[in-house]
Amino acid sequence: MDKNTLVGFVLIGAVLIGFSIYNKPSKEDLERARRYQDSIQAIQKETTAQPQSTPTDSSARYEVRTDSTSAFYHAARGAEQIITLENELVSVKLTNKGARLCEATLKKYKDQKGEALQLFDKDDMQMNFAFEGKNENILTDDLYFEPMNLTDSTVTMRLPTDGGGYFDFDYQLLKDAYVVNLRIQARGLQNFFPAAQKSIHTSWKQKIRHLEKGYSFEQRYTALTYKRADHDSDKLSETRESSKTLTEPLDWIAFKGQFFSTIWIANQSFNEVNLHSKVETEGSEYMKDYAADMTTFFDPSGKEPTNMQLYIGPNQFNILKATNRLCTSEKKLELEDLVYLGWPIIRWINRWFTIPLFDWLSGWGLSMGLVLLLMTIIVKVLVYPATYKSYISSAKMRVLKPYMDKINAKYPHKDDALKKQQEMMALYNQYGVSPMGGCLPTIIQMPVFMALFFFVPNAIELRQQSFLWANDLSAYDDVIRWGTNLPIIGDHLSIFCILFSASSLLNTVISMKMQDPMNQQQQMPFMKYMMYLMPIMFFFIFNTYSSGLNYYYFISGLISILTMVVLRKTTNEKKLLERLEANKTKIQQNKSAKGTRGGLMAKLEALQKEQARIEQERQRKLKK
Repeated sequence: MDKNTLVGFVLIGAVLIGFSIYNKPSKEDLERARRYQDSIQAIQKETTAQPQSTPTDSSARYEVRTDSTSAFYHAARGAEQIITLENELVSVKLTNKGARLCEATLKKYKDQKGEALQLFDKDDMQMNFAFEGKNENILTDDLYFEPMNLTDSTVTMRLPTDGGGYFDFDYQLLKDAYVVNLRIQARGLQNFFPAAQKSIHTSWKQKIRHLEKGYSFEQRYTALTYKRADHDSDKLSETRESSKTLTEPLDWIAFKGQFFSTIWIANQSFNEVNLHSKVETEGSEYMKDYAADMTTFFDPSGKEPTNMQLYIGPNQFNILKATNRLCTSEKKLELEDLVYLGWPIIRWINRWFTIPLFDWLSGWGLSMGLVLLLMTIIVKVLVYPATYKSYISSAKMRVLKPYMDKINAKYPHKDDALKKQQEMMALYNQYGVSPMGGCLPTIIQMPVFMALFFFVPNAIELRQQSFLWANDLSAYDDVIRWGTNLPIIGDHLSIFCILFSASSLLNTVISMKMQDPMNQQQQMPFMKYMMYLMPIMFFFIFNTYSSGLNYYYFISGLISILTMVVLRKTTNEKKLLERLEANKTKIQQNKSAKGTRGGLMAKLEALQKEQARIEQERQRKLKK
């Protein structure tokens, strides 16, 4: 591995460090969150009746009549009933008070206690639909609907008026899917609404539970996400309180956790959208507090229903992709974008290579630890040609060391640096060697190595999968822990992180010893220190990252070390030098025949000669 490869790893490390720093809340963010929490507590102390509406609560726009002249006077009085819809994947509960979802349990997944995973309950989830009428407004939150046509997977929630018309909220849990269809339709209420009324206001709030092991790592992948119509998805900040008002229509809004989400899909688009995300403090049992306020299409005549869908399930790429086909509209939902796979080039690698490879290996019934091991080996095999080319480029430079030593002895002073470099380049030109020969292979390898950095933390398949001493490959392994948070390091040591850092350090030591002489001469002392400092920094950065990711990087680093050792043992540098001497003779013959030699090295040599000429001209003018 030559200087270019090492620089590549430094760049990767810099990206990872920058990613970690970017996601770490600043002191100002923490102080803002503290002030926000204090203000909320102050409001709660001053409030003696109903809680005050938030800026993203559509109910704040409407006044509701509660006297006996209201068309919904009797609907405002009733008893709460809970209705359960379920299939083999999910069980959802609805309350007739507000005709809303109040609980969801995913049957195929477990929480940290080993029980069926409850995504939310009635204290976590709120839904409120608001309709603006001619003489009075409707807020469904405090109205009692009448459950009708109940089956295992369907129910109609009917809201009758004292005048004879009614609303129907039809819920249907699809078979073998994590999708609930919702159809809202008015019957006999044409005269209740003004002619210009064409929309429903909706307020949706949900607290995202802390479901995984480790607060900070889960927080990085928990974000309110949304998709603009005919555009890519976007999200609010993961690390600080954030709000956004959107004027363009949205296809869907996702209250996303690291591995599970509730996604609200609008067949006729969401408009006038206000989004809000608040970071919950560690130890509160919640990660985020989300709120969304929006409007969507409504036909008061009842001829055309309002159709919406709710996805309540895992952030699993293939499941989300299959859910797109269940959409009742013609939109390209691209729900799979909820699984973040990295920047464009890296995302393509993950989508068309990493995920198919992972699925193929997983289909063998192997443990996830073995799947990651095989993936790492396959990736290393695929990038081996680039690795080999990079190594040979470095080896060629290394076997020319005796000639470089003569040039160094010829120009011992710093003032002769330009001349020394000129002769070095001339030497490379004579032997057909490029000091940049290992650069392109390194650049080719970087996206492949980075792809797994984005894939592993988002792979729900690794959740609660044990391997060796790690009981959950999606979270850090903490066999060594002391229960008290210490500065920088936290409350544990991740063994896989230690192994990864150790292999990185060993890799650096071996690489520095095998580096070609010119690279060693040109390398700045700061860069040398950085090479050794990076593995130590990796330890402090990755100690809270998933053990699966640390395991992958450890195996990858170990294979890199073995590859370098094997290449060093199997590369006959004496024969390599003989080939270079033969190449030198061939180049000289070609130059004699053609008069000059083209290519990159010739251009570099010519550029250096021009620089030398300019410098000599400058010195001559100074002497005058």
